[in-house]
Order: sequence, then C-alpha cells, then structure tokens
Amino acid sequence: MRIQLSDHFTYKRLLRFVMSPVLMMIFTSLYSVVDGFFVSNFVGKTPFAAVNLIMPIAMGTGTVGFMFGTGGSAMVSKTLGEGKNRLANEYFSLLVYTAVIISVLLSVVAIIFTPALSAMLGATGELLDNCIIYGRIMFAAQTAFILQNIFQSFFVAAEKPDLSLKVSIAAGLTNALLDFLFIVVFQWGIGGAAFASAIGQIVGGIIPLVYFARKNDSLLRLTRTKFNLRILLLSCANGSSEMVSNLSASIVNILYNFQLMRLVGENGVAAYGVIMYVNFIFCAVFFGYSIGSSPIVSYHYGAGNHDELKSLFKKSLTLLCCFGIVLTLLAELSATPLVRLFTSYDAELFSLTCRGFRIYSLAFVIMGVNVWGCAFFTALNNGGVSAAASFLRTLVFQISVLLFLPALLGIDGVWLSIVTAEALALIVTVCFFILKRKQYHYA
Repeated sequence: MRIQLSDHFTYKRLLRFVMSPVLMMIFTSLYSVVDGFFVSNFVGKTPFAAVNLIMPIAMGTGTVGFMFGTGGSAMVSKTLGEGKNRLANEYFSLLVYTAVIISVLLSVVAIIFTPALSAMLGATGELLDNCIIYGRIMFAAQTAFILQNIFQSFFVAAEKPDLSLKVSIAAGLTNALLDFLFIVVFQWGIGGAAFASAIGQIVGGIIPLVYFARKNDSLLRLTRTKFNLRILLLSCANGSSEMVSNLSASIVNILYNFQLMRLVGENGVAAYGVIMYVNFIFCAVFFGYSIGSSPIVSYHYGAGNHDELKSLFKKSLTLLCCFGIVLTLLAELSATPLVRLFTSYDAELFSLTCRGFRIYSLAFVIMGVNVWGCAFFTALNNGGVSAAASFLRTLVFQISVLLFLPALLGIDGVWLSIVTAEALALIVTVCFFILKRKQYHYA
C-alpha cells in the first residue's frame, strides 16, 4: 500500500517510508567505495591519493544540488501540504531548470581551472597529472551529478522514494561494472575510474529527469513555469544549510589532507581516503533518514498538524539514537576487514588506517542527531537556524579542533577531531531544539 505524506506515521510506517532513501544513500556510498577499491588495488597508491585530493573539489561544486534539492523539496512539500498542487509543480520545475543552468556554468569553470586547483592542493609531478585527468572527467559530468542530488530529495516529496532507490542501484551497478571493465580489463588507469564514475552519475541524473518530464503518477512533474526570484531565493536560503554542510565538508577534507600530508605524507592522504569511503556507508543511514523524513515534516508543518510534528520529532530522535549506538558498535567490530579491502598490499598503511577508523567511528554515536537536526529545521523552512547549526558543526568546530588537536596529540588528534566537533555540535543542536519548540509546536 502506498504511503502518503498526509498519513499518520507510526514507527513501522515511518521506517517503511524512509527505508528506500536510506538504502538509496547506502548504495550511493557503496559505489563510491567500489571506485576506491579498484583504484587502490589495481591502479596504485599515488592515483588513489590523487582521487582523494581532487574529490573534495568535485563534491564541493556538487553542493548546489543539495541546496536546491533539500531547500526546494521543503518549499514544494509545504506547498503540497497547503493544497496548492499546481503551484508546487511550478516551483519544482523552476528549481530544476535553474540548477541545470548553474551546473553547466560550474562545470566549464571547474574544467578550465582544474590544473590550478590541483596545484593549490599541493599536488606535484605524477600526483598532479592524475588529479588533472580525474578532475576534468568528473567535472564534465557535474550537471548529471547535481541533478542526481536534487532528485534524491524530490523523489521523496513526490511520494516515490522507491524509484529513487532503483535509480541509485542502476547508477551504482553501472559504475561498478564499468570500473571493472575500464580498470581491470582495459587497464585505462585513473582515467577509467573517472569515466566509470561519470557514466554512473549520468545514469543517476538523466533517468529521473526523463521520468519527471513525462506524465507520471507521482505528485510532481516538470511543467512550464515562470521566473520567480523570491521562490528561488527562499529555497536557496532554506537549503543553504545542506550546501554549507557539504561545502564545508569539502573544505575540511582539504584541511585533513593538508594536516596528514604534513604529519605522515602520502600515506596519510591515502588512509584518510579509505576512512572516508568506509565512513560514507555508515553516514548514509543518517543522511538517508533525513532525506526521507524531511518532506513528511514539511507537509505536516504546511498543513498545521502539530500533533503529527510532535510524534515525528519524538520518534526520529529515538530512532537516531538507536541507529547511532548500533552503527558505532558495528564500525568498531568491522574495522579490520573493511580497511583490509583497500590496504591489504601495504602493512604500514593498513595499521595507520585501521587505528584512524576506530577512533573516527566513535563520532557515529551522536552524528545522527546533528545531521537530522539541520534537516529538521530546513524542513520547517527555517534556513537560518539550519544554516547556523550546519556552519558551526561542519566548518567552525571541525576546523578549530583540526588545527588544535594534532598539535597536541599528533596523528591521533586528526582522527579525534571529528568526535570532538560532533560533541560540540550536539550541544548547539539541543539548544536550538529547546529554543524553537514553542514556535513550531513539535515538543
């Protein structure tokens, strides 16, 4: 039976609704892991380090998709909750068309400046050459990547989270199969890895575009629209927290690489890359839950259903605390086999990465509440609070502790930075929950 945004959500119904976005994010993270596996084991440590060095730039430009997707889906879901379906489709279309134009411009600029950006990150010689090859191919597919990020949120708002999962599986399988073909069979090296990822992103971005462009049985369809600067600005402002979060993550990743290059050299960058790949799998649960539950919050906020908001708030916090404990235990128990997938050829790299991941994964206990807290306020169309919490969590706190702890604790200080930053962010998130509870009637 189809679950609608207007339904009352029990624990079972809520879990069923968010399951597809959670699985979707897990599959998305898995095909990133597949990339890392093939590059690390079949191309080499230097190309693997190059991928991890330039990837934050590619992810940074892709944050436009998260901004339009999360902020726009909150606006569209709220409009649907108010019963204005035609207007919701116009807003949806405006946001998608605008994102396409912006993404094309970003791609062109990024391709031109790839050598300069790579050199700025500290790449030289072979490392620089690999960064340029990988970066330019990935930037060429940036429009599809941004569309993929946008439609992840809009599929849920359209009450079609299962389709989002299917598209992610198709994109992931495409990437994985082409990784094997291009890297292992054809031996195209780092260029093959980039082409495989780019084609996977094209599958993930174009299939939803075709779906929404045609007549369908979801709540949304691409239609003619009018330019509405106010809606664009409101959606961008509301989604700015997710953009800030992902953009900050890219900036922080660059700083991590800088600190690790300084402390332990190329091995440090490779170790951090492995930790990020494995980290994506665990964090996917939190991001998937946030993507899946946000349109429900927006809909009931728009409809004025305060009792349902209270129920969603309580159930979400309970579930996220449970997820956090389970994922932390799972990460600690599976650290050795997961890290060995990427580093079995180098004992020193394996030891460094395994210790780093065990320390890093302690952050999963509290990370879920922080991630969902930002998404929750975005869903309530309060981009200011969401952006403030996200800015402090992903940029201010992480940069502060990342500059301080390594000087005090060395390499362990690098791994502990995320744990400390998440703990500080939890205090901020809880304070915002308390301060805004009467305004939005969720507690």
